[in-house]
Amino acid sequence: MPAAARIGAEARLSGFRHVQRLAYECAEAVAAQLKPGVTEREAARMQRDWLRERGVRDWFHLPFAWFGDRTAFTGFRVPLQFFPTNRRLEAGMPFILDMAPVHNGFTADIGYSGCLGLNPVHNRLLADLETHRALILREVRERRPLREIYESVDRLMIRQGYANRHRAYPFGVIAHKIDQVKERRWSPSVLGFGTQALRGLASDVLHGHRDGWSPLWSPYKFSDHPPHPGLWAVEPHLGFRGTGAKFEEILVVTDSRDPEQSAFWLDDDLPHVRRWAEEKVA
Repeated sequence: MPAAARIGAEARLSGFRHVQRLAYECAEAVAAQLKPGVTEREAARMQRDWLRERGVRDWFHLPFAWFGDRTAFTGFRVPLQFFPTNRRLEAGMPFILDMAPVHNGFTADIGYSGCLGLNPVHNRLLADLETHRALILREVRERRPLREIYESVDRLMIRQGYANRHRAYPFGVIAHKIDQVKERRWSPSVLGFGTQALRGLASDVLHGHRDGWSPLWSPYKFSDHPPHPGLWAVEPHLGFRGTGAKFEEILVVTDSRDPEQSAFWLDDDLPHVRRWAEEKVA
């Protein structure tokens, strides 16, 4: 790759890395303020306010918050059930904060799992997510079809004794592509999703359909193709008896023949990665 192109690519990744870190900083800041009695709606508003104070004016989707058995999407049947409710946080209850801000035209989509106090089941779920992160990267580098990698994740969850909860998302996706959008001071949203980001995703759907790939990584036939170069927001989501946990972060896929450069996680300095490293040292 010519030097100028390489510098441009690195600058672009730096922009995505910055907004992803900003989103995780928000998740950690809000998580530290959660206490018994806080509702999902209040937690979602806390995320919005924190990010708006730091210049976020657009979203891939507005922040979500799920408490208790809603972290495992218990009983979810329709998309409206994903939106924050008046469910109140209690001691020992797991929670998930999920946000997708756009900042300076760069998009992130992250998921942060936590718990208000001790919960051994939740701790086990978080620990077992590490093997999913390694599996996904390895099989993407092997250029296996996305649908096949999805099935590998499913099999690993079954061996661990868990249920696949990302299958409850629309189209059952474990990931979707993200990209830059034109920077605006304000952008409207539809059903919680930013219109600019939706247009970009719709464009990818149309172009991908024509060229034989999909920006949605699902268990269905339209994902039966090798990983397409670009940035993917990946979110394996485990569930066990009313407790759910996930991470969501950006995976970079390129057309490089070098295995390590063909796919890599955008950032290894993230809360769940640091947690796994600390557990190995302890």
